[in-house]
Amino acid sequence: MPSVPVYRGRFGAPEAERLLWRAGFGPRKGEARKLAALGLDGAVNLLTRPPRERLTGPKPRDSKGRGLAPADAWGHDHLWWLDRMVRTNRPLAERMTLVWHDWFATSNTGVGSQGLMLHQNRMFRRHAFGNFRNLLHAVTADPAMLLWLSGVYNTKDSPNENYARELMELFTLGEGNGYTERDVREHARALTGFRSEWKRGKGHVNFRFDASRHDAGTKTIFKKRGRYGWRASCDLCLRHPLHARFFVEKLWSYFVPTPPSASTRAGLEAIYKKGFQVRPVLEAILKHPALYTGPRMVKPPVVFTAGLLRALDRGIDTNAWVWLGEGAGQRLFYPPSVAGWDDERWLDTATYRARWAIANEALSHVTVARSKKGKAPKVPREAAKLVESAYRTLGNPSVRPQSRRAIAGFAKRALSDARSDWQKEEYPLLVLNATRQLIALSPDYQAA
Repeated sequence: MPSVPVYRGRFGAPEAERLLWRAGFGPRKGEARKLAALGLDGAVNLLTRPPRERLTGPKPRDSKGRGLAPADAWGHDHLWWLDRMVRTNRPLAERMTLVWHDWFATSNTGVGSQGLMLHQNRMFRRHAFGNFRNLLHAVTADPAMLLWLSGVYNTKDSPNENYARELMELFTLGEGNGYTERDVREHARALTGFRSEWKRGKGHVNFRFDASRHDAGTKTIFKKRGRYGWRASCDLCLRHPLHARFFVEKLWSYFVPTPPSASTRAGLEAIYKKGFQVRPVLEAILKHPALYTGPRMVKPPVVFTAGLLRALDRGIDTNAWVWLGEGAGQRLFYPPSVAGWDDERWLDTATYRARWAIANEALSHVTVARSKKGKAPKVPREAAKLVESAYRTLGNPSVRPQSRRAIAGFAKRALSDARSDWQKEEYPLLVLNATRQLIALSPDYQAA
C-alpha cells in the first residue's frame, strides 16, 4: 500500500506559523510558539480535532457601533464570517468552511438571500472534517445551491443540466475527465424532483423533493443502467475511478502551491478510498514535507485580513472590510463564478492596491501620532529599535533576511533625512507607522 511522507525536520515557531497561515488565519501573538511546543503531530491533531467552539474578543460591530444583522443588512454577512475567522479557537474548521465555499462556489448574486447563504455556510462548517459523501449529498439538496444551479427548475418534463454538469466538472471529476455529454444529460434526469415555493416578501421557501417531478425512468450513466435518483447520481460520481485523484489533488491545492508527486498522490488516494473521510487526508497533507519545505503560498484576501486583525488583536468594528475585501478580489458569499475564486489574481495590478488599504485600515488603530494637545508619544529614535518595535506590533512575523535588510534600510535612511529639530521630533513617528505598513505589505507577509 502506498504511503505518504511525513515531515521530520525542525518544527519550531516559523514552521508552526506557516501551518497556522495555511490551515487557519495566522497566529495571534505568541500562538506559533505555543503550537510549536506541541510538536508536529500534536499541532496537527489540535487543528483537526479542535475543542468546543469559543469566540473570544469583542463582539462585531458595524461602522455605527451597532450589532450585525448578517441575514439582512448589506455587507453584514461578510463581516459576520470575517469576525468568526478573527475570533475563532477552531481556525482550521473555519478555513475548511472557506475551502468548501470555494469548492462548491455559490454566489448570493444568483441566490438572492443572505439567509439561505448563511444556512449553506453553517452546513459547510458542520461538514468541515467529515465524510465527503455526506457533504456532497447535503450540497446537492441545499436550498442555496438548488437556486444557484437551477435545481428547483430541473423537472422530468424539462431537465436542466446546470447542476449535473458542475457536479462532474467542478465538484467530483474535473473538466472533461471521464464523462460524456450523455452522462450530463442522464445525470440531469436523475437529479430531477426538487422544488420550492415562492412567497411574496419571503422569496423561495419550503425546499423539498417532490417525487411527482422526478424522472423515475431508466438512465445510463458511466455506461451503467439503473433507475437512478439524486443520491445515486452523487454516488456514481464518487465511485468513478477518476474521482479519488481529483479529490486529493484539489484538496491538496488549497494547502500546498505545487502539485503532489505521483507517490504522494497515490498514498492520499489510498487513505481517501477507505470511506471518503476528509480528516485523515487533511492530516496527511498538513504533515507532508512539501508544506514546510516547499515554496510560499499567497494568502487569499480574507485570510490576509483576518490574520492582520488577529495579530493586532482588533475585532470587527467597521463596514470597510466589505468594500476592501471586494477591492482585493474576495467578498465572502460572492465568488465570481461557480468555479470559485482564481488564486492567480490575488496579487495582480487590480487587486494589490486594496491590500495596501487593508493594511492601512488594520493598522489605523495603532497608528502613533501627536495628541490633540500636541504631545508626542514615546517611540524609539534609533532605526534598529524602531524596526524592532514595528515587528513586535505585528506579533514578530517570520520575515526573510533580505526583506528585513530592506525594511531596516528604509528606516535608517528615512531617519537620517531628518535635519531640523521638528523633523527629528516628527520623523520617528512617521517612520514607525510606515515601517509597520511595509512589514504588513512585504512579500513575506503576503505569502506563507
